[in-house]
Amino acid sequence: MTKDNSRVSLPEPSADARAASLELCRHIAAEIAAANGWIPFSRYMELALYAPGLGYYSGGAQKFGAAGDFITAPELTPLFAHTLAAQVEQIMASSAAQILEVGAGSGTLAAELLLELERRGSLPQRYLILELSGELRARQQATLAGRAPQLAQRVAWLDRLPQSFAGLVLGNEVLDAMPVALVEWRDEDNSASQPGIHERGVTLGEQGGFAWATRPAQSALLQAARALAVEAPYVSEIGLAGRTWIAEFGRILECGALLLIDYGFPQAEYYFPQRAGGTLMCHYRHHAHSDPLWWPGLNDITAHIDFTAIAEAGFGAGLDVLGYTSQAQFLLGCGITEVLSRLPDTASKAYLSEARNVGKLIAPHEMGELFKVIALGRNLKQPLLGFARGDRLHTL
Repeated sequence: MTKDNSRVSLPEPSADARAASLELCRHIAAEIAAANGWIPFSRYMELALYAPGLGYYSGGAQKFGAAGDFITAPELTPLFAHTLAAQVEQIMASSAAQILEVGAGSGTLAAELLLELERRGSLPQRYLILELSGELRARQQATLAGRAPQLAQRVAWLDRLPQSFAGLVLGNEVLDAMPVALVEWRDEDNSASQPGIHERGVTLGEQGGFAWATRPAQSALLQAARALAVEAPYVSEIGLAGRTWIAEFGRILECGALLLIDYGFPQAEYYFPQRAGGTLMCHYRHHAHSDPLWWPGLNDITAHIDFTAIAEAGFGAGLDVLGYTSQAQFLLGCGITEVLSRLPDTASKAYLSEARNVGKLIAPHEMGELFKVIALGRNLKQPLLGFARGDRLHTL
């Protein structure tokens, strides 16, 4: 952890949480020492989030909901999953009756999606969940047993991606949790009009804890950074891990689609001059902050998604880019207002509460515009329901 936390006004972690973070710090410090004193930030982020038994997602702390660090759309209202079911049903009907959800969080999306598909008479034969965290897997199992016990037997958990798959691959806020490289474009290193490009990494601080250090960018990261229209000085992220993950589905997916929902921008907007500090952000107990070295393992570390890079990775792997739009347009295209209208007693507190939650999902100043939806697929001919209006493929 960083020694000087005075600029970060956050709730103080409990003694147990601090002890867990310090154990992770020792683990990270040992890897830094073994790597001659420096690791790229992407590796630090991977360890902070996924180190077995210690990382943010692989440890035991509550992440989702009011008691956690943030609230996702499925946690906000079940109507998100009920609306999503229309698009899921269409994709399964055109490919295969199975779903693979990657990173299923608390299991709320899986439970509510299955319940709505049951109501529609369109249950998948199998609902697969790829979840690397044992703690989250147990929570998902408990959620499904509590909310949809009659459907729990359709669900199976995977430790790795299957060798092949047909049907729907679903990822809600998955890409933003994949490690990113931090890149600095520097004015003073200009050579032949090409700015100096450096990769930011993590080293051991003089008085313990961690500190920032940079090295010249190399290989694939340097190539990706040079391809961006960035005017130095500038700091931002490049998500090579996300591109690799997408490309893997070019090998795996036989027929069907990846449906990915996350916050981000097209590339031209991602690397705006006004966004010269990047998009990296941390979340701890519903507080946002910008110091990923603060108590590693206790806070989420995320970056926005460069959806142009995701589309290009899919296209390069032989997948079709089937649609790209805002979350608001996607949910409206899938019928969220009709789903809301199914609720009885429109004057009740329950209805008004759900109406407010739907407003958060689709309002431009809330989640409606910041979150985007992209679909990549293979051997699907029918236009997808959620992109019938407001498709923004031309912006990628």
